[in-house]
Amino acid sequence: MSELVTGEAVALELRPAKLPSRALAVVIDLVVAFTVYIVVTMGIVASTASLDDAAAAAVAVATFVLVLVGVPIAVETLSHGRSLGKLACGLRVVRDDGGPIRFRHALVRGAVGVVEILMTFGVVACIASLVSERGRRLGDVFAGTLVVRERVPAGPARFVPPPPPWLVGRFAGLDLSGVPDGLWLAVRSYLTRMGQLDPQVGWAMAERLAGDLAARTGAPAPRDVPPAAYLAAVVYERQSRDAQRAFGGGAVGVAPVGAGLVGGPGSVGGAGPVHPGVGAPGGQPVGPAFGAAPPTVDVEPARPRADEGPGTGFVPPA
Repeated sequence: MSELVTGEAVALELRPAKLPSRALAVVIDLVVAFTVYIVVTMGIVASTASLDDAAAAAVAVATFVLVLVGVPIAVETLSHGRSLGKLACGLRVVRDDGGPIRFRHALVRGAVGVVEILMTFGVVACIASLVSERGRRLGDVFAGTLVVRERVPAGPARFVPPPPPWLVGRFAGLDLSGVPDGLWLAVRSYLTRMGQLDPQVGWAMAERLAGDLAARTGAPAPRDVPPAAYLAAVVYERQSRDAQRAFGGGAVGVAPVGAGLVGGPGSVGGAGPVHPGVGAPGGQPVGPAFGAAPPTVDVEPARPRADEGPGTGFVPPA
């Protein structure tokens, strides 16, 4: 397992491809490429039989570069890192930060691959992949890319902590249409892993994500709300709106995992739902985990009147 850091300073878990699967993908790609190259060469030779030796050699070199170098670069660019061999083996080429590759990444990988794969029969690529901690060949090192596995066993879903009860519904007026999916993913990744971070590092990440989120929504983040609680409340608001769109106008919100209904078993005096703590269902209240506790109200126990019986609650008959 490898942790890659995105532009939002959130660690993503990706599994780098090992040498056997990468070698199998390269073999499949080479078999297809050389088959196409032979067919194209035969057609060109038949159509250029009248050319002299210099022109025939130039056509042969151009065909080699176009079919064995240009086509793989175009395929990786258009498919965002998935050639035919990688598609068959469940692999994909991504950037070091986990994003999709572009033409310049595929160009560098293809140019270096001519030397380390075609000219040396893959020996240099195998040695570099064995030495690298994440199985990268020289083309990946120079291009800033990584080959990862796409088909991996599904792991348990991470628990996204709900917001404190006193923040539910506070951000109902925010415009969330301008928030990109990448930022939502970064916020979700932070909320599921903030319990594993150093408090100071986690606070700095939360402030940065809260600033990015506030810039996208057009409304500043409230200063009286901790940044992590603000992120959780906005994510909860987005889930509530998704539920309303999915189930119709009757849905008024999404109850967090483990939260009770108003006046039900999971509530206190009918005041609202009680939320579990971060990463600990049924544990401590949410407030302290986000750096601030919800306001509390002291209720004085009722005293019996003077005309009531001792401890019975009933008035004796006159």
